[in-house]
Amino acid sequence: MPKSNLMAKTGFIPNLIFLLLFSTFQVILSANSPNITTDQSALLALKSHISHDPHNLLVINWSTSTSVCNWIGVTCGSRQHRVTALDLSSMDLTGTIPSQLGNLSFLASLNFSQNSFHGSLPTELIDLHRLKYLNFGNNSFSGEIPSWFGYFPTLQSLYLYGNNCTGVIPSTFGNLSKLETLSMFNNNLKGHLPSGIFDNLSKLQILDLRHNKISGRIPSSISRCKELTYLSLYENSLEGSIPIEIGNLTMLESLGLGYNKLSGSVPCSIFNISSLQQIAVGGNNLVAYLSSNMFDYLPRLYFLDLSGCQLSGRIPISLFKCKNLNTLYLDHNHLDGSVPLEISNLTSLEEFALEQNNLSAKGLDTEFQKLLTIWTAIDFSNNQFVGEIPETLGELHSLIVLNLSHNCLTGSIPSSLGDMSELESLDLSSNQLHGRIPTELNNLGFLEVLNLSHNHLEGPIPQGKQFDTFTNDSYIGNLDLCGFPLSKGCNNGAETPAKLDRDDDEINWKFSILLGYGCGLVLGLSMGYVTP
Repeated sequence: MPKSNLMAKTGFIPNLIFLLLFSTFQVILSANSPNITTDQSALLALKSHISHDPHNLLVINWSTSTSVCNWIGVTCGSRQHRVTALDLSSMDLTGTIPSQLGNLSFLASLNFSQNSFHGSLPTELIDLHRLKYLNFGNNSFSGEIPSWFGYFPTLQSLYLYGNNCTGVIPSTFGNLSKLETLSMFNNNLKGHLPSGIFDNLSKLQILDLRHNKISGRIPSSISRCKELTYLSLYENSLEGSIPIEIGNLTMLESLGLGYNKLSGSVPCSIFNISSLQQIAVGGNNLVAYLSSNMFDYLPRLYFLDLSGCQLSGRIPISLFKCKNLNTLYLDHNHLDGSVPLEISNLTSLEEFALEQNNLSAKGLDTEFQKLLTIWTAIDFSNNQFVGEIPETLGELHSLIVLNLSHNCLTGSIPSSLGDMSELESLDLSSNQLHGRIPTELNNLGFLEVLNLSHNHLEGPIPQGKQFDTFTNDSYIGNLDLCGFPLSKGCNNGAETPAKLDRDDDEINWKFSILLGYGCGLVLGLSMGYVTP
């Protein structure tokens, strides 16, 4: 055999052995490496942990007879053909999270929000290193928030709101340098905010921790979150002052610090953030100083709550340059003077609260001339208004609530109030009104709440329709009134208003709005409270 042929033959054998070994290695590696079968097993484990699937979404759809990538809520990547997203939100599912979910090693997005998952979160989830979006909001998870949440290197959005989470916010959250959204409102979190938690969160845009039990001070390092647009620590137990550094958050659109235990002064720099749309600092022990131009730089402002901020003096005219104002709370302060005429500039205003101030006016006519007929609630209670109730009120045909209680109003009740056909609550108590109750009020077919107590009204109480539903409490303190429901009957000289026939159809109670004493000044299209 020629030497060249022998060398070629002997060189072929090692190559063949190498190819056989390489192929065998690939088979072994493939057998031991996670693949779509691993993902299928993880999802089937999740399915077995679902105790209630009312719409049979997983029962029917998650079947081994079809590809995992075609299962409802599952998204696979086009290159690796592995599960990259799992979205089971709003499916009304009940169950727990199995440890096998941590085997979805290519998962980048996980959304279980708006369900009834419960129990604790398995530590195996820490293996999901590719996670960018994690949403467990509005479920029933309990226990402390795991510190390992701070070790997702690519996490951008974390939603744990609306659960039963307890304990403190882990300091490891400060490691989430790519985090843009942190939403954990409506839990039972307590303890202090870690002092350095914001040092590395430069990309944070949304921080929502409202409705918890967080205490301590607001870290001044929050000013390092330069991209913050939404900051809400509303309804916690935070103490100390508002960091002046918050004024450096020039991209801020919503600031909610209301109803804590904050003290000191409200930083003036806040009112220089022109991007702000909502400012809510009421319900604390803060002091805010009014200046003539403090609202000059807030063109986008539509929600302002400075209630209980020890405001004094007159309402600044610059406030009425905020043409987008929809909700304005200045109640429980020491404001005096009258409501400025410029209120007519606020054509978007729906709610205006001024209760518990020292406002006064010779009469209400000027104020009511500025009211828009689309407003549905007026509450001028607990101030020092004097004079008579204007007849023009009867032109507000959309009005649902009228509260003028606890003022110094005189004269009689205008019969024009009977033209407010949508009225459901009327409170004129604790004034100095006299004369008879107009029979025209019997036209108010939706009237559910009536309080005329503690005045000087006289004569018979109208009978029929809604007046048959009111108790003695509606008239107490008017010694010269008579007729049902009072025990005092009307003598022969008193003309009893005609009893109107009842409607055959049941009255449609569209709302149930009960306003007690001191509900304040509210002008509104709706009575809901916006929570920043």
